[in-house]
Amino acid sequence: RHITITLSGPILALLLPLWEQGCWSLISVSGAFVSSGAQNQAPHSAEGPSELLRRHKRSWVWNQFFVLEEYTGEEPLYVGKLHSDMDKGDGKVKYVLSGQGATSIFTIDESTGDIHATKRLDREEQAYYTLQARAVDRKTEIPVEPISEFVVKVQDINDNEPKFMDGPYMAGVPEMSALGTTVVQVAATDADDPTYGNSARVVYSIISGQPYFSVDPKTGVIRTALPNMDREMKDQYVLVIQAKDMVGQMGGLSGTTSVTVTLTDVNDNPPRFSRKNYQYTVLESLPVASVVARVKAADADIGSNAEMEYQIMEDGPGVFNITTDEDTQEGVIILQKPLDFETKNSYNLRIEATNRNIDPAFVHLGSFSDTTFVKVTVEDVNEPPVFTTQLSKMVVPEDASVGSPIGRVSAHDPDSSNSPVRYSIDRNTDLERFFNVDALSGFISTAKPLDREVNSVHNLTILAMEKDPTQIGKGFAAITVLDINDNAPVFAIEYETLLCENAAPGQVIQTISAVDKDEPPSGHQFYFALPASVAGNSNFTLRDNKDNTASIVTKRGGFRRREQVLYRLPVLIVDSGSPALSSTNTLSVSVCDCDSDGVAQSCGAVAYTLPAGLSTGALVAILGCIITLLVMVLLIVSMHRRKKEPLILEEERDVRENIVRYDDEGGGEEDTEAFDMVALRNLNIIRDPKVRRDVTPDTPTFFPYPTSSSSRPVYKTLPDNVVFREFIWDRLKDADVDPSAPPYDSLQTYAFEGSGSVAESLSSLESLSTDSEQNYDYLSNWGPRFKKLADLYGNSDGNSVFS
Repeated sequence: RHITITLSGPILALLLPLWEQGCWSLISVSGAFVSSGAQNQAPHSAEGPSELLRRHKRSWVWNQFFVLEEYTGEEPLYVGKLHSDMDKGDGKVKYVLSGQGATSIFTIDESTGDIHATKRLDREEQAYYTLQARAVDRKTEIPVEPISEFVVKVQDINDNEPKFMDGPYMAGVPEMSALGTTVVQVAATDADDPTYGNSARVVYSIISGQPYFSVDPKTGVIRTALPNMDREMKDQYVLVIQAKDMVGQMGGLSGTTSVTVTLTDVNDNPPRFSRKNYQYTVLESLPVASVVARVKAADADIGSNAEMEYQIMEDGPGVFNITTDEDTQEGVIILQKPLDFETKNSYNLRIEATNRNIDPAFVHLGSFSDTTFVKVTVEDVNEPPVFTTQLSKMVVPEDASVGSPIGRVSAHDPDSSNSPVRYSIDRNTDLERFFNVDALSGFISTAKPLDREVNSVHNLTILAMEKDPTQIGKGFAAITVLDINDNAPVFAIEYETLLCENAAPGQVIQTISAVDKDEPPSGHQFYFALPASVAGNSNFTLRDNKDNTASIVTKRGGFRRREQVLYRLPVLIVDSGSPALSSTNTLSVSVCDCDSDGVAQSCGAVAYTLPAGLSTGALVAILGCIITLLVMVLLIVSMHRRKKEPLILEEERDVRENIVRYDDEGGGEEDTEAFDMVALRNLNIIRDPKVRRDVTPDTPTFFPYPTSSSSRPVYKTLPDNVVFREFIWDRLKDADVDPSAPPYDSLQTYAFEGSGSVAESLSSLESLSTDSEQNYDYLSNWGPRFKKLADLYGNSDGNSVFS
């Protein structure tokens, strides 16, 4: 049993030679027949056709199908036919196709097994399709043949033109290159099948760019077609290269790209000056290092091939120098030395320019250097006077008299006019005017006495001027003041000499030295001695050490502070000057109590012991204590004497400030307990207490009246009992709701005097109703502690509830 694959005529013609050779088991790519029944068999050995035909019947026979790409017909393209031996033509066998593109691209007639392609295929998108063929019973869907695969290959046509994937190209080649020098290689790719026909075989040709360049038709290598192309004539070429498939035959497709070829520079041009002579004029006052002129040699090359160096060959070296401006390649002539019109007024320079990088391959073209001449003319300017010696050194004795000549400076006009010169001293360098200079001769003399010890060197700036005040020359004079012996030697420091009471005779107690402001050339030499007036004293002597020091030595022992605590010893010091100067300096020697090692413990006077056995220090301490006590007593007495003035005059004091308690007021009194009159004085004050945060007591009112404070009746209009009951309950309510009041467990007593007395009140509080001229408004400024008094005395409009 087998399924036969029927191929179209062209494909079958391709397979007939393979049939004749008996190559039924070749690979599918070569278009051979393959037995599906041999899938599970071992590879067969090569045998003749008769041996192959005697093998068992294959279950499946199929071949590789070929479909032309880009088929443009209106009807589906017939691909091939599937047939099984089990198909008797009665319609019981159904053919089923699956795999890549089944039903979407490829369809099969389930009855006949004809396969068609319903869509246009593109080999460049997919070259192979792998499909599975099945033959099943139409009713039961049971396979009558094993499933097997076959391949549909898309046959290529020439539908893709060559493309330059790396284009457009940029390339360079040195100018003056030889014929056939390689420039660049271009490459075009064709998406068609390179293994089938000539669709992908490309040849190259040059469309634009001749006769300068050529291209190899097979490799795409571009080469020069002309020798010695000159960049200075034309430095860039644009080529158009074509690639055509089908080996360039007619009907082939083509693609193009551009190639920009740049001729790179080589040093094939020497530098050349545009002129052979240049002329420049400069002032003789031109500062050193200034630019005198610029010259340039032209070079047709570029980059490093145009770099050059300049050199002065004649007349200029030493005075002028030339360097290369790296940006412009100009030769910059620079002044190296000052110019002097009177000495030389013109220079003729020969300048040579040479290429820095010479290519040996082009040396045969000639010399790569050129020369030119530059004439520099110096113009005269009016210059300031010039001193013959810029720095004049002079000396003058320290004791030179005023007006003594010291030395002379000299300056002249360097111009040809030779104008006269006048001199002066820059007083900024001689602020104290110690010196003068003669305006005409230039002689310098002293103007004040000099003191070397104050200033030993004077540096003066001398000005030389012509008629033109703007032309000023400067010279310098360094005047050194010579020393004379005009200062006597003195002690080097202020000595503090200590002498122990237990000092032995012949002991050195002090070594002294001297200083002298003078500076003799051979150095100082001092001589020490005691004056004749004290040379024979019995306490001390002096020993000159001959090294500019002297030692003070004791003559005796047994010094006592109680006898004398301080000795003053005059010392004579003489210098070695001519004439010699001397001075007498006094050395103070203090007698001290010393320990066994000779270290002073205490010096100065001894404290004397008093008869009472108290020392002076103790007496001073006692005296200090007594003085302190006296001062304290005086302070206490003065404080007692101070009296504070009363805020209210004595005669204007009101008894209402007192708290009165009635012990026995007479018959008819219901209550003998007094009450706080100050509190009752404030009955008409309307309170707005702050509500407490913990509890707000609900206190009943004995006498009903509206809650509005403005409508409440005046206490005076209410019965006496009601007035005081309401007052007490108001106070209780205030205490309950006032957050600043004491806690609820505190005791507050309110007493009610009663209303049954037949006699009028005996209290002096009656005076509340009287007018008073005293003003108590200041009580409101005394703070919360005086609030009650302020309410009592400060309310001038309120009326007392008491009679």
